[in-house]
Amino acid sequence: MGANTAFNAYRTVGTSAPPVLLLALVLFAPLAVLLNALWQLRPRPKSQPPMVWHWIPVLGSALAYGRDPLGFFRECREKYGDCFTFILMGKRVTVTLGAHGNEYVFGGKHTQLAAEDVYAPLTTPIFGKDVVYDCPNEKLMEQKKFVKVSLTVDRFRSYVGMIEDEVKDYLNHDPSFHTYQNHDSHDWGTLSVLKTFSEITILTASRTLQGSEVRERLSKDFAQVYSDLDHGFTPLHWMIPSLPLPSYRKRDAAHAKMSSFYQSIIKRRRESPSEHEDDDVMSTLMTQRYRDGTPLPDHEIANLLITLLMAGQHTSSSSLAWAVLHLAARPDVQDALYAEQRAPDGSLRARLGYDELRALKVLDAVVRETLRHHPPIHSIMRKARTDVPVPATLAAPAEDVAFVVPAGDIVLACPLVSQLDPAVWADAETWEPGRWYDEKGVAARAAKRYSDGEKVDFGFGLVSKGTSSPYLPFGAGRHRCIGEQFAYLQIGTVISALIRRMEFRLEEEFPRPDYSSMMVQPMPCQIMYRRRK
Repeated sequence: MGANTAFNAYRTVGTSAPPVLLLALVLFAPLAVLLNALWQLRPRPKSQPPMVWHWIPVLGSALAYGRDPLGFFRECREKYGDCFTFILMGKRVTVTLGAHGNEYVFGGKHTQLAAEDVYAPLTTPIFGKDVVYDCPNEKLMEQKKFVKVSLTVDRFRSYVGMIEDEVKDYLNHDPSFHTYQNHDSHDWGTLSVLKTFSEITILTASRTLQGSEVRERLSKDFAQVYSDLDHGFTPLHWMIPSLPLPSYRKRDAAHAKMSSFYQSIIKRRRESPSEHEDDDVMSTLMTQRYRDGTPLPDHEIANLLITLLMAGQHTSSSSLAWAVLHLAARPDVQDALYAEQRAPDGSLRARLGYDELRALKVLDAVVRETLRHHPPIHSIMRKARTDVPVPATLAAPAEDVAFVVPAGDIVLACPLVSQLDPAVWADAETWEPGRWYDEKGVAARAAKRYSDGEKVDFGFGLVSKGTSSPYLPFGAGRHRCIGEQFAYLQIGTVISALIRRMEFRLEEEFPRPDYSSMMVQPMPCQIMYRRRK
């Protein structure tokens, strides 16, 4: 608010409000703070986890948590242990940290700890009605199974070439890479990290998962619609789902346009099936039926495609941005990646296929280490539908008493804490892909527990439960991301294609994480690039 606007607002209140009201407003704030402090000093039941001290009622610890969640959790862990409660905008949030804390939240029964009760207000206006968290959990599990049908190894084999072609075309035509396009291997150019990898991610994902029709229709108008929808993915929109503000109106209009865009393609495919033979997610969803025999309505297919685009875009683009930033700061790892793509005679291999990519150990280590250091989502929440005891292995106030999370509370796990825990990982804060080379090391064992642990079918096929691993880049349990294997493929193929063509250099200070959105990205920054000889 500008100075004149603030002064006018003050003058209006000052001339129209009774003096008694102004006095009440002045006195209310310190009184509220005092009452809040007294409320926290009252004797608390031993069964309740310790409460993080806060001065401002309702707001609670929102500022400290929002500014630096990792620092906030570490500070609280030192004071209170692995289980504690803090106030977030009037909500009680009980945090459970470490591997046991992850197990408690990710492995909790759905009847006790529900994700949709937390996330539906945020995701439904973006993803749409009757999908994901706007439907019963049993229906969501079926929807995940429908999408998973398209995420097969045979499909992945065909995706590698598509992704590399999209990267090559982007480098040859995007204005950010004019230095590269001059075929000069001496000059360095600059690129915007967030913009570049957001665009590459959406282009490669639309070409592979969404099909050629969708990819061909991507335009600046579509990009604006996507941006308007994406701007609805903020903490404000989660805490207050509906406000008479431009970002809310744009979000809702963008969803309507994108849903209509997909449904128009579905309609054309149904009317002329012989003209549309793409083997993509849309074609797969159009043939699926729920267990009761009901086919997926067109609006649900459209909304699932929006979900696939939005959710995958955030995780992959942020991971790519972080990976290339670390590579730009580590020329030795760039050199190792480039050398890995050379044939025994020293020549650069021809285009790599799916199996060749999976065999690149340095590339695999770079992706895994980036996901360890920068999981796309730092906090995973569920809402307690019943009173849920906290196991003594996680936290207990005394031998004969157990903590209990009361119904209505939110429970929160932070995989970032366990993935950067110095008690688990050597040089935990250092981005070091080499830790993944040791087949018997901590990293390899954590990955094995995550990928090859107890197998459970939650309704969308057998998956490794993985809830007890200190490495959880794609969540765990029934809400584990079904797109994780595609994400590995997409991120790895893009990095491989870039390293084959360019070198990177970071000249500014390494950017800090931006925690202002629901997905953790680096602060806006640039890196240098140069075409390889």
